[in-house]
Amino acid sequence: MVVDRYGTPLAVTLTGGNRHDVTQLLPPLDAIPPIRGRRGRPRRKPRRLYADRGYDFDKYRRLLWKRGIKPVIARRGVPHGSGLGKVRWVVERVFAWLHQFKRLRVRYERRADIHRGLLTLAWSIICLRKLRFAE
Repeated sequence: MVVDRYGTPLAVTLTGGNRHDVTQLLPPLDAIPPIRGRRGRPRRKPRRLYADRGYDFDKYRRLLWKRGIKPVIARRGVPHGSGLGKVRWVVERVFAWLHQFKRLRVRYERRADIHRGLLTLAWSIICLRKLRFAE
């Protein structure tokens, strides 16, 4: 899952539960649609990527640098409090919003297309709530 700094969902990929998180770092980045902002060509990639200790592998840091994305990843073996600090709560908050939908808290669906549809519906509701409170 990729979210922006305000918790707005940008992209998600659906995988099996037995996949390691770091192997699924790049597919959501490829799934980000063009993002309008300032004048000019829309951005297709983030400037920085914040991730926790589970993504601390030099191979993936190098791949992010090659794509022009600055990796801000907490280091393994370093005491807590020296990592992401105040930016990690944004992603954890989005997970809490998703877990408000009981069908997504525990996956009962066998078919991936149904689960993906429920996930898309939940993200749409989250975005609608964000727009409603932004007024």
